[in-house]
Amino acid sequence: MASNPMDQFTIVPIVPLEVAGFDISFTNSALWMTITVVVSSLFLLLSIRSRGTIPTRGQMVAEMMYNTVANMVRDNVGSGGQPYFPFIFTLFMFVLFGNLLGMVPGSFTFTSHIAVTFAMAAIIFIAVTVIGIAKHGTRFATLFFPHGAPLWTAVILIPIELVSYLSRPVSLSVRIFANLTVGHVILKVIAGFVVALGVFGIVPLAGLVAITAFEFMIAVIQAYVFAILSCIYLHDALHLH
Repeated sequence: MASNPMDQFTIVPIVPLEVAGFDISFTNSALWMTITVVVSSLFLLLSIRSRGTIPTRGQMVAEMMYNTVANMVRDNVGSGGQPYFPFIFTLFMFVLFGNLLGMVPGSFTFTSHIAVTFAMAAIIFIAVTVIGIAKHGTRFATLFFPHGAPLWTAVILIPIELVSYLSRPVSLSVRIFANLTVGHVILKVIAGFVVALGVFGIVPLAGLVAITAFEFMIAVIQAYVFAILSCIYLHDALHLH
């Protein structure tokens, strides 16, 4: 009997634990978050360990990632954004490796869970809001009313801008969650056809290979988009309109 494509998203407790009526069990999702942190950290440490004049392939990849995020922060956050580079770089690496490791058969893609992506988006939203208020004080409220707009439009523009601002964590989290969930479901369904058709599954197998390559690309793109949108939100907090 073919397995349900949605079974791959089931959270399974590994170490059951309950405190004061709250379930804080260590799950497969938490396990793969931990693995992601360890693997990404080891990758960076091992890649830059030699620091030779002629860089190794690993060092070249690590430097490319570093430069990509550095350029992202410089171009999208602008002046005053450099102190936040470590956070954006950590965020990018965590999401990137979480997405890529989720492509490994038998793994768990924690970025395909809305609870995880929304938690990350909410942290970013709260952080940039606090940064904006700390930097500008009450002037932060001008973010919701474009400079130069006629005063009479405030009754229309302020609610629109406020709703748009408050929806940021939702749109940021749903974008990555939806893309990864749909992609993994499609992969699971087509893989089921390959197994069911046996020797006649050559065509769906070719499709599976193509979609897998596409999913690896999506994994990288979604990590990039998640980081660059965080930079844009940070830019708004630092510079307003």
